[in-house]
Amino acid sequence: MISTKNSKSKKIRHIFIVSDATGSTCEMVVKAALSQFRTTDVHLHRVRYVRTEKEIRDVVQEVMEVDGVIAYTLVSNELRDLIYNEGRRCAVPTIDVMGPLLSRFTEYLDISPMAVPGMFRSLDKNYFQRIECIDFAVKHDDGKKTGDLYKANIIIVGPSRTSKTPISIYLAYRDYKVVNIPMIIGIDPPEELFQVDKNKIVGLTITPSRLKIIREVRASRYTHIQLSEYIDVELIKKELKNCMQIYNKHNWKIVDVTSKSIEEAATEIIRLFSNRKFESKQVKKLIDHDV
Repeated sequence: MISTKNSKSKKIRHIFIVSDATGSTCEMVVKAALSQFRTTDVHLHRVRYVRTEKEIRDVVQEVMEVDGVIAYTLVSNELRDLIYNEGRRCAVPTIDVMGPLLSRFTEYLDISPMAVPGMFRSLDKNYFQRIECIDFAVKHDDGKKTGDLYKANIIIVGPSRTSKTPISIYLAYRDYKVVNIPMIIGIDPPEELFQVDKNKIVGLTITPSRLKIIREVRASRYTHIQLSEYIDVELIKKELKNCMQIYNKHNWKIVDVTSKSIEEAATEIIRLFSNRKFESKQVKKLIDHDV
């Protein structure tokens, strides 16, 4: 039985969060509103997956017995009407958290909502997963935190200015956890790179002439730094040859980014990894869309 008084005999306020899904959205809104009030005598009760008329009537009856309030998110028009009418009949205050928004959008968009319970939670989960992937890519950019290579879905390696970072961020937006590591002539790659599954690794290459042009653009922004070797085409050829030797020696995947945009290069990488276990149906659809 739900108590209506606390240990100091003060009235306890009961707010019932009623939803046809998990109730997370409704609870978030209610808590945000309650943060504006100085009170500790409010108890939240989450009633989830309410999808029948009997469940609506039962919860209204329970709320009436403790003199509580109902805040609800129901996508079904019929259930929203029922909980409103039952609330009025039993003198139970009801707050429709989602209904007015759906109604306004229906008028504005001139289409009806799909009325699928739990869709917001699904979108919310996908959003935070994407943010997690982007955060992972940023934290593992340019050879940082190589001890975490085993956590990555894709590991991109390549010489300077082959678009490793923008490709990594693009892939992160497509829900991949990506690490990128620079290949610098005269400096051995991190040992961890040779301890992970080689099928996770893709090496980027580019023609020497194109890389020279890209590096010259960058060098022009740093006139106070001596970068003559950085843009020397013969040294660039040597650098690219060294990278290709490493790629081939370890049987890594290779993508030529010479004439490709970031999107094109990323899509080619996705194709190379399309048979991997972490590849989802959603990403496969995105590949088809990009073509």
